[in-house]
Amino acid sequence: PTRFNTKLSAASVAANSDASNNNDDSTTTTSTTLTKQQKRLAQIRAEGGPLSFNTKYGALNPYAIYYGIVSISLGLVWFVALVLAQLFYKVTGERLDKRRRLPVFLSHCWGTALMALTGCFPKIENKEILKDFHKSGRKAMFVSNHNSWMDIPFLGYTIGWHNYKFVAKKELEKVPILGKAIKVAKNVLIDRTNRRSQLLTLKQGMRWLDDGVNLCTFPEGTRSRSNRLMPFKNGAFKMAHKAGKPVLPISICNANDVMPSYWMFPYRPAGGGVCKVVVHKPVESEGRTEEELADLVRERIVEGLPDGQRPLTSSS
Repeated sequence: PTRFNTKLSAASVAANSDASNNNDDSTTTTSTTLTKQQKRLAQIRAEGGPLSFNTKYGALNPYAIYYGIVSISLGLVWFVALVLAQLFYKVTGERLDKRRRLPVFLSHCWGTALMALTGCFPKIENKEILKDFHKSGRKAMFVSNHNSWMDIPFLGYTIGWHNYKFVAKKELEKVPILGKAIKVAKNVLIDRTNRRSQLLTLKQGMRWLDDGVNLCTFPEGTRSRSNRLMPFKNGAFKMAHKAGKPVLPISICNANDVMPSYWMFPYRPAGGGVCKVVVHKPVESEGRTEEELADLVRERIVEGLPDGQRPLTSSS
């Protein structure tokens, strides 16, 4: 009996020890989680002020809420206009406006009105380069760095009231309102999981360029979470090279300082010189390999970026 009691006592001590260790691990995990949440909240409030708060969809402050209300309100009007445009194409059998200029115009109206009402027009450097290029009647592949959702309206605003199509990932079709605009305007969508789709995308992009429509894209393929320029994918340069069209590099500066990835909407206006877009001279694809074209375009984009957005090494 004594030996049995001794064993039972030892087992009980071991079980209590395990439970204590488990509780300690759980407490440590909870503490770590709380610490991360507290750090993020402190960061959000340092950026957006004391009234900032976090949600599972992203951070908000009074300005972000105002921006969201304006964006969604204008977006509903935009959506109705897109539905009517879609009906127009169905009724006319797509015999009119074959280049789908109307939905691009409607999208540009939405973006321009939104930036005007929220004070988000970026400063554009080297406008004369763009003005001269448009005046020449030539078309190009516009490429830019990408680290914020604000890059999309900034790039559209920079190109101006001209017909253009985005080369974007297929997942954007699922975004409310934006997805409708993408489909109605027949933007070029890439399904990265489907090799055949990628080949069709290449042909579609080249066809738009040949038909006199500009293309624009973010060759990094996704937003940079580090704020620094990431490696480029070659799809945009392949399209431009095979079509014999120039590539026009654009550097978007400080968009991440207005709307980082963890904010639902921008937490402050981009105007007043906060954000800047630098337009570079077009890079001709003729007489260069795809690799040479991509390298030169990347060099130009890096030149226009602030130090905090430049890659740490030339290969990164």
